[in-house]
Amino acid sequence: MLVDSISTLNTVFTLSPAEIQALLLSAKVAICCTLVIAIPGVAMAWLLAKKSFFGKSLLDGLVHLPLVLPPVIPGYLLLLLLGNQGLIGKWLQTTFGVSIAFTWVGAVIASAVMGFPLMVRSARLAISQVDTGLESVAQSLGAHPWRVFFTVTLPLAMPGIVTGLILAFSRSLGEFGATITFVGNIEGETRTLPLAIYTYTQLPGGDMAAMRLVIISMTIALGALMLSEILERRATKRIGRGNVA
Repeated sequence: MLVDSISTLNTVFTLSPAEIQALLLSAKVAICCTLVIAIPGVAMAWLLAKKSFFGKSLLDGLVHLPLVLPPVIPGYLLLLLLGNQGLIGKWLQTTFGVSIAFTWVGAVIASAVMGFPLMVRSARLAISQVDTGLESVAQSLGAHPWRVFFTVTLPLAMPGIVTGLILAFSRSLGEFGATITFVGNIEGETRTLPLAIYTYTQLPGGDMAAMRLVIISMTIALGALMLSEILERRATKRIGRGNVA
């Protein structure tokens, strides 16, 4: 009886090659997405947190627009822009032979578009909470603005920036609408975890495989949220001690 139970559990929780492939592809896409948006996200967050300029509200709205739009809309716009017949995609295809749509690189771009606002929001909040007095002191001592940023602002805001990157990573793992619209659902190429779950729910006898991937996705997402919460608390305490000092 015990042996049969163990055998059943092994069968239930053993991933198939296709499931492992979807998991590894999701990890690759999410990691690449996080790396792609890291520097632009910090730069945009600093711009919105520290500078005042004409059109700032419009820029802020455009940055955060993917958060309120149905994901299929950014995916469709990416298809119009970077698809093989799109404004930029057609030129890339004919000039360099490069195709972005319906590839894993396109999945990275779709995930980056959807994760970028989360990265910016978290990093912007962290940068805006950095004590401006510390930055002013550093500048008064002759430090160049770039040096002030890298030695004062960035270290103090780092927990919030890391939190933003974690949220963007998690968002990438769960991205569905923009991805399936822009790059499709191609096994081994663009079928990430959410797309694999959707696929298995449409197949006879695919419920168990879908459930396995759901459990994996929920575990990763929960772990990421817990980690971001811990970092946010540490950032708040750190900034609070700095303000007291």
